Amino acid sequence: MQTECMIKIIAMPKDANPDGNIFGGWIVSHMDLAGAIPAKRLAQNSIATVAIDNIVFHKPVFVGDCLECHASVEKIGNTSVTILVEAYVERRNNNHIREKVTEGRFVYVALDADRKPVKIKK
Repeated sequence: MQTECMIKIIAMPKDANPDGNIFGGWIVSHMDLAGAIPAKRLAQNSIATVAIDNIVFHKPVFVGDCLECHASVEKIGNTSVTILVEAYVERRNNNHIREKVTEGRFVYVALDADRKPVKIKK
């Protein structure tokens, strides 16, 4: 399974709680965007997120960490595609330390002009 870095972004103070931990929703939103890139390439149509499964937060993300979201195609169905998204950070205090912080599976459905599911060309 080939994985590709889709997004790199620095976590900022506005994305954190008062203790400096980044909100999980901020991380998941970037993971969703990262998964949408290969899904859209495959679908060659509009797509919509229809499910998110098995999100597991292993370690926190802090203000100043660089979040990287990597995506790989796990399964291509008739109208949907499942993408594994893994998130890593480069810690702000040491750019040589890269840690996996979370992963999850994102399912996207291909849509036609009327926003109805459409077959993915394989």
